[in-house]
Amino acid sequence: MNVIRTEHYDTMSQSVADYVQEFVKEQEHPVLGLATGSTPVGFYESIRHSKPDWSHVTTFNLDEYVGVSPNHPQSYRTFMERHLFSEIPVKESHIPDGQAQDLTTECDRYEQLIAEKGSIDLQILGLGHNGHIGFNEPGTSFHSRTHIVDLAETTRQANARFFGSIDDVPTQAITMGIQTIMEAKKIILMVSGQGKEHAFNRLMEGKIDEQFPASVLHHHPDVTVYVSEVE
Repeated sequence: MNVIRTEHYDTMSQSVADYVQEFVKEQEHPVLGLATGSTPVGFYESIRHSKPDWSHVTTFNLDEYVGVSPNHPQSYRTFMERHLFSEIPVKESHIPDGQAQDLTTECDRYEQLIAEKGSIDLQILGLGHNGHIGFNEPGTSFHSRTHIVDLAETTRQANARFFGSIDDVPTQAITMGIQTIMEAKKIILMVSGQGKEHAFNRLMEGKIDEQFPASVLHHHPDVTVYVSEVE
């Protein structure tokens, strides 16, 4: 696990953007796994400012809330349109359908789509306060595939700032499973913000435990952790 420390969030964001853009240039048909939340916002901003040609890029997002319309202001489809796709079009963009009539079938469909592309070439991740990656909460099997998850109360509280109140935050989401994430050829984990120091330190301890999902990344052969503002 390669750790790159930066003093400022903007520096981290630009560093990740530079790496991803070089990676995309070198690939004929790159498949990127993308994350949402506060941490990658600066990364997407850096991408937008450079205005690259991503017309050959296919993307898969990690997750989407259950029961939330794609047009909802806090859906992850809206997030991606706002922060990336509206200015940087891609060949294909895939996000789970949280309003699917049969959510289990939707999970299977999403897995099949990823498999048809031959897995993800480069996956971007953030680190949750409780160690979650995607919406894989503590206790999720390391062998899990795309699935429906009950969001932990700590996760809902962390996301409440994006909604009117905690009561408005969905209680479930569809998320890529840990095994699916681990099949990506390369992984970048971005860690930033107040309150993440405990999670980062626990990750660096190296103890691998399903109660701390991000710890599974120690088993991956190509993980780079970009860290900023972790005190």
